[in-house]
Amino acid sequence: MSKRLLLLPLLLLLSALALAACGSSSDETSKVEETIETAATTTDPADCAKLQTQNFMEQTSQEAGHAAVKECEEEAKNEEGAESAEVSNVEVNGSNATAEVVLVGGKSLEGQTLEIALVKDGGQWKLNEVVKFTKFNQAKLVESFEREIEKAGEASSKFATCFIEAFKQADQAEVEELLFHSSGKGFEEIAKSCS
Repeated sequence: MSKRLLLLPLLLLLSALALAACGSSSDETSKVEETIETAATTTDPADCAKLQTQNFMEQTSQEAGHAAVKECEEEAKNEEGAESAEVSNVEVNGSNATAEVVLVGGKSLEGQTLEIALVKDGGQWKLNEVVKFTKFNQAKLVESFEREIEKAGEASSKFATCFIEAFKQADQAEVEELLFHSSGKGFEEIAKSCS
């Protein structure tokens, strides 16, 4: 048997050990999971800028600039986040990652499975965008909105009824566009049609 054939398994073993020493992808996967779980459940306003990009805060608050940051910080202070986040299907590709997230407790997206995109910024993973629903439960989403409207004391208003009806009639793509990609314009359109 040639020396070359004997060296091949040894080289493969050394390569695997070197990769493990440099930090494996499972380390990055764990960091992504921890970032998502902390961002979803935090009660520390400082975590907003630490764990979320400006883009993410604007997307999820439907506000722009400093108002989006302020909204995130207020929600953290008032403990309006989720109780927990179940993270799965993490894929890391350099300084970008995606993961599926199910929020437990919290506001309107409870029980929905979302695809979240993250970016690594200065060694810290940050939530960058809600991409889409990967498992969409329209009835549960409408039920969550009804609860929020009821808490606000608006359940009996014509506007609230119209708003809920718009979500009942929308398909998944329309809801995604409205919640994740419209920068508040979709809500303005619903408000105009319900007035």
